[in-house]
Amino acid sequence: MPISQTHIPHTVAESTTSSTQPILYDNPTTHTTSIATMSDINGKAPVNGAGPAHADEPIIKVQPPRREDLQPSYARVIKADDADADTNGWYGAMINTLGGCIGTLGAIPCCIVCPNPYKPVNQGNVGLVTKFGRFARAVDPGLVYINPLSEHLVQVDIKIQIVEVPKQICMTKDNVSLQLTSVIYYRITSPHKAAFSISNIRQALVERTQTTLRHVVGARVLQDVIERREEIAQSIREIIEETALGWGVEVESMLVKDIIFSQELQDSLSMAAQSKRTGEAKVIAARAEVEAAKLMRRAADILSSAPAMQIRYLEAMQAMAKSGNSKIIFMPGPTNAGNFAAPTMATEGESANQGGSSNQGDDVVQQVINARMFEDM
Repeated sequence: MPISQTHIPHTVAESTTSSTQPILYDNPTTHTTSIATMSDINGKAPVNGAGPAHADEPIIKVQPPRREDLQPSYARVIKADDADADTNGWYGAMINTLGGCIGTLGAIPCCIVCPNPYKPVNQGNVGLVTKFGRFARAVDPGLVYINPLSEHLVQVDIKIQIVEVPKQICMTKDNVSLQLTSVIYYRITSPHKAAFSISNIRQALVERTQTTLRHVVGARVLQDVIERREEIAQSIREIIEETALGWGVEVESMLVKDIIFSQELQDSLSMAAQSKRTGEAKVIAARAEVEAAKLMRRAADILSSAPAMQIRYLEAMQAMAKSGNSKIIFMPGPTNAGNFAAPTMATEGESANQGGSSNQGDDVVQQVINARMFEDM
């Protein structure tokens, strides 16, 4: 029972030693909020750490779930007509009255001879009550009164159900054999249709899914089946849902779990993928060789120039000078004097410059060779 402000004793409410931290309580029947303190609940001051640490700390309110949030209501009563009175007649009225008397006795806890007329309907189910074999009313979860002689209770599960479709062999448009496994998520939206219009919902959905799966996959090639699995599942769901609505069933989703290929097809696909990767690698290697050839051509052009040859000559001289015990004798080339004079001379023409640079490179190489020949003498 929630504690309201009027239930607090006068002596406790005025006590200064008890905790004054308010606690909110929701009354689900009146939808009102009452205020109490920790001392009002325990009858004494709260122990250290039992209450909130700070007075300004927000209070967490936990609202119980509403009934309509847990499960929609399917309760309904079929109105009786003149045909029911003619069908039942005096015999039906007598059985109904006798069943009411037996049910009244069975409701007594100590009476074990007569059946108990009150039957529970579990949460997540809907109770369908038939009277003399005819659907009379639908009831929500809870305790339901059933006439022991004239009425019968059937519970229908309306929670989301999962059905796994067995492996199905399908042939694609390009004559490739596949094995597909799928799963269906469905729930019952019309309990009386699902109970009285079809005998086995699961088997009907499985058979319908297998037929639709063969039809949809057969209209596509292998590459589409592999790449557009979700699109195929959506198409199958839309086709199945049109038929399932007449059974009182709503298909939530349909998923293609796995696509199984034959061993020959797996080897063929593996070889095709490997050949594709090999071809791409060859193209990349060829492009790299072209780029390397271009770079080598540029490097050769740069190294064959006169300044580059002069730098190589100086580097060779520096390397030979590091050896202290060796003797180096320079042999002058045919145009050795012109090599060092060439940078300071004015150019007389474009043709003369081009001929001098080539001779200069040859002279520098000749000097390096002559120096290495007499290095260890």
